[in-house]
Amino acid sequence: MSEVTTTDLYEVTMAMSYLREGMCAEATFSLFVRDLPPERGFLVAAGLEPALDYLSRFVVTADDVRVFAEALRRPTADLAQLVGLRFGGEVRAVPEGRLVFAGEPLLEVTAPLPQAQLVETYLLGQVCHQTAVASKAARCVLAACGRPVVDFSLRRCHGPQAGFQAARLGGIVGFAGTSNVDAAVRLGLDASGTMAHSYIESFPCEEDAFRAFARTHPGPVTLLVDTYDTDRGVAAAARVLNGLRRGPGCAIRLDSGDLGQLARRSRVQLDAAGLTDVRITASGGLDEYAIDELVRSGAPIDVFAVGTRVGIAADAPYLDAAYKLVAYDGRPVMKLSSAKATAPAAKQVYRRPGSPDVIALRDEASPPGSVPLLATVMLHGRRTGPSDSLAAARIRFEADLDALTQEARRISGPRPPAPTVSEGLSRLTGEVRGRLLRDPGVPSAVRVTDGIPPGGP
Repeated sequence: MSEVTTTDLYEVTMAMSYLREGMCAEATFSLFVRDLPPERGFLVAAGLEPALDYLSRFVVTADDVRVFAEALRRPTADLAQLVGLRFGGEVRAVPEGRLVFAGEPLLEVTAPLPQAQLVETYLLGQVCHQTAVASKAARCVLAACGRPVVDFSLRRCHGPQAGFQAARLGGIVGFAGTSNVDAAVRLGLDASGTMAHSYIESFPCEEDAFRAFARTHPGPVTLLVDTYDTDRGVAAAARVLNGLRRGPGCAIRLDSGDLGQLARRSRVQLDAAGLTDVRITASGGLDEYAIDELVRSGAPIDVFAVGTRVGIAADAPYLDAAYKLVAYDGRPVMKLSSAKATAPAAKQVYRRPGSPDVIALRDEASPPGSVPLLATVMLHGRRTGPSDSLAAARIRFEADLDALTQEARRISGPRPPAPTVSEGLSRLTGEVRGRLLRDPGVPSAVRVTDGIPPGGP
């Protein structure tokens, strides 16, 4: 089955009705996160590149319609209008790697209503999952305070695609490498890996295993020392490493127990053996909280390898995100539901150094000294430029992270900045809300530009 059928059934039923009713005017949908998860001072925008790949090849085929018809238990003829429908709209989005906050659109889609509706499920899935994981990974980089962090999450992620995404997102936020061979080669990341406990157990003793591994791999090696007794494992590794004379780059890895205490004892043993340049790598259930605690305690750990908790964003595996209609056929629309109200019309987010972001109407004048976050990345169903690079996304991430407040950077109890709303958006929101509360059955005469004051906010 094609990616087109990877959608919720109600997207199909709504698109069918829109086509039957002739409702094919342009609609704008906004994808945003209502509230940041607990213990998050920021989010890292991610998932845009695969979303654009999907939109650029989106076309409903006769085979797709047969799948839809089977799911609906309807004759394929009832869905004939869907055949050939392709995405031909505009996408404005926050580039990957930039930091975003609650209420700010990560992307906005403007396209004929059936097209914009049918792509909702896929866009939400891509952007929400990847933004959640990228944000978790970014906090690990913060906690490590400059020490390398490596992705070991492939075997713990929810499928190989999620594992690939985790490696890619780690690359965006500054991870030093990944154990994922496919991702390393395809994305140009450093491949990183050592050995498993099963390897050690296959040999008569640890020292035999270490020597055999070193014979196979002529470069720097990392030896797993905690299969049996960690102190004895470090001693065996020291004897083998002293005989290698491989130069810098060799390491031992600790994967269980009290990592801080074991790292201190291991450092003493390695230094006493004259192996001051041998690094200590730690793994085993690490995330930003554990890394932060180890760094703050002064544990002599040189590299942190993260897996399960980071690859699935364990403490915040989902985002309270939405993809909501904000304008149709030139008419601003909004939702008034309790605790889930939305703001009408297409928007822009302006970032100002040292001040909160401003969420404004798309065409409002920018506040002095600000830059817009949303850029036009697709027109008429085609990208406006080449695919973005990991390196460019990392540069954006590093710049935004450097400018982030210390309160938002905290690992525990962060305080995210709260964006403000422009005068124009506030005014239009009030006008549309007032009209809906007076008589929601009467089409609004308000147009998107009516709420914009001269000169902007």
